[in-house]
Amino acid sequence: MTDLLPNFFFDPTKCFIGGRWVAPLGGDYLPVENPSDGTEFAKIPRGQKADIDAAVAAARAALEGPWGRTPAAERGRILTRIGQKVLERVDDLARLEAMDVGKPLKQARADALALARYMEFYGGAADKLMGETIPYLDGYTVYTLREPHGVTGHIIPWNYPMQVLGRSVGGALTMGNACVLKPAEEACLTAIAFAKIAEEAGLPPGVLNVVPGLGEEAGAALTSHPGVNHISFTGSVPVGQLIQRAAAQNVVPVTLELGGKSPQLVFADADLDRALPFLVNAGIQNAGQTCSASSRILVDRKIHDEVLARMAERYTALRVGPAVADLDLGPMVSERQRQVVENFLGDIGSAEIAARGSIQSDAPGAGHYLAPTLVSGVTADHRLAQDEIFGPVQVIIPFDSEEEAVAIANGTDFGLVAGLWTADGSRQMRLARKIRSGQVFINNYGAGGGVELPFGGTGKSGYGREKGMEALYGFSVLKTVAAWHG
Repeated sequence: MTDLLPNFFFDPTKCFIGGRWVAPLGGDYLPVENPSDGTEFAKIPRGQKADIDAAVAAARAALEGPWGRTPAAERGRILTRIGQKVLERVDDLARLEAMDVGKPLKQARADALALARYMEFYGGAADKLMGETIPYLDGYTVYTLREPHGVTGHIIPWNYPMQVLGRSVGGALTMGNACVLKPAEEACLTAIAFAKIAEEAGLPPGVLNVVPGLGEEAGAALTSHPGVNHISFTGSVPVGQLIQRAAAQNVVPVTLELGGKSPQLVFADADLDRALPFLVNAGIQNAGQTCSASSRILVDRKIHDEVLARMAERYTALRVGPAVADLDLGPMVSERQRQVVENFLGDIGSAEIAARGSIQSDAPGAGHYLAPTLVSGVTADHRLAQDEIFGPVQVIIPFDSEEEAVAIANGTDFGLVAGLWTADGSRQMRLARKIRSGQVFINNYGAGGGVELPFGGTGKSGYGREKGMEALYGFSVLKTVAAWHG
C-alpha cells in the first residue's frame, strides 16, 4: 500500500491547543491502522482530561481576546481562506482519508472538496445572518441579536471526518464561537490536518483546538466540562444518550445526529432507470458506513420482482478492494465493525441473500473487507429492517398500498432521511408531509450532498440541525434588546 502513503504536512502526534502544537500531557499515544491491510502507519495523541482543560481554557481566552471582537465579515474572510487552502491540499487530504478510513480515493476526494465547500459557504454566510426589529409599545425600540454560545465542543465520527467537521466546526466558527474538537480515535488524521490548514490561513490562536483521544477519556471530559457552552455530536444512539446526560449536568444545549434506518419508497409509476443507481449507491457508499444510508428499499408489490432482479444485477457487479484500487467499496473501518455487520447477516432467519458483490482476489488478507449484500424476504419488524447495521447491507420490502408504505417507512425509532420515487405529483406532496424524517428527497436521494440543505433527524436520529443557514441558528443564542426612549 506504499503508493497511498499520505503527505504528513503536519505532525499527527501533536494536539493543537492555543495555536501551539503540543504533545499530550499524559505522554500516551494511540496507533493508526490502515483498514485496507491492517498495518499501523502512524500514531495520534491519547488526549486526557488535562489536555481538554487546556483546550477549553485556550478557547475561552480567544473569546475574551481578539476573536471576540472580530467583525463577522472578517470571520467570513478567514473561513474563505481556509476553504481555499483546503482546495490546495485536496489530494493530500484525500490520501489521508482513504488510508485512515479505508474509503476509495474518489470518495475521499469528494469529502475533501465538500470540506472546502463548507468553508466557502459559511465564509460567505458570516455577515448574512441578521436580527430583526419587533413592533412594540409606543416609546420602545425592540430588536434581536444573534450571539455566539461561547466555547463549543465538537465530537465527530470516523465515517466522514472531513464532512462532519465542515458542517459542525464551520457553522460554529461562523457565529463567532471558539471550538474544541475531539475527533474519533479510529480516524482523525484529516481533523489534525485541518488544524494545520486553519493555522496557515490565519485563524487566531485558541479559536480552534484539536485534542484526539478515546471517547471515554477525552470525549467524556469535553462533554462534561463546565467551561463548554454547547456540544455538537455525531455518532451512535447510546453515546448520544451519555452525552445528553453529561451536558444536562451543566445545562448545556446539544446538537445530536445519531444515525438512521432510512427508507426509499418506490411506487409502480417510478422511473426505474433513474431510480436504480440511487437505490443501490445510497446503501453501499462508504461501505454502508453512512448515517443517512438507505438501508430499506420499500417497493410496490406490482414491481417488486423487477426491482429485486435489477438491484441484484447491480449488486453482483459491485467490487470491493483496498482504498488505492478505487473500486466501488473499500474495507470496513475496523475488524470490530466488520464483525458487527457479519453478526447481522448471520441472523437473517427466514430472509434470503438475494445478491452479493465480490471482494477482489488480491485484496490484503488482513484488511477488513465485507461483500455488499442485498437481502429479500424481510418483514418490516425484522431486526434487519429495524436496527442500524452501519454496513453495506440493504433489505427490500414489498408494500401493497400508499398507507402501508408510509406505515413501514415510519415504523422504526429513527427518522433521518427518506427517498420517494413516484411520478404522481399529488402523492409526492402527500407523502413528503406524512413521512417522519428530517429530509425527504423526491425522485432523487441526497441531492448531491448539498451543504446548503439543513440536515438532522427526528426520534432516535437526534435533534437540532446542521448544514445550511439553519445551522447558524443552532450555533448562536438569540438576545432580545428592548430600549425605552420615550
